[in-house]
Amino acid sequence: MKNLSPRELDAWLREHRPRLLDVREPWEYTLCHLEGSELVPMREIPIWAETADPEQEIVVICHHGIRSRQVAIYLESRGFRNVINLVGGVEAWAREIDPQMATY
Repeated sequence: MKNLSPRELDAWLREHRPRLLDVREPWEYTLCHLEGSELVPMREIPIWAETADPEQEIVVICHHGIRSRQVAIYLESRGFRNVINLVGGVEAWAREIDPQMATY
C-alpha cells in the first residue's frame, strides 16, 4: 500500500486516473467528498471487493485516514495490488488542497 499526503495525491491525480473509493458513511459523503469519488461504506467493502478489479489503481478515502488505511490493508489481503491510502483523509485534503471544501 502506498500512503500519500493530500499534496502528493493532488500531484499524483494530475498524471493518474485511479478509482477514488470513499469508505465513509453516506451522511459524511453528502457533507463533502473529492470530486469523482464513489461512495462504498466500509461495511460494504467485502461485497464490493468480490467484483472489483484487483489490478485497478484505487485510492481509499475517509475522514482522517484511519478507516481508509484499514480498508487498504483488507484489500491488499484480498489480492489488490495498487492500493493508495489518503493520509489525513478529507479533513487534511480540505486543509491543504481545497479550503472551500466543507469540514465536519
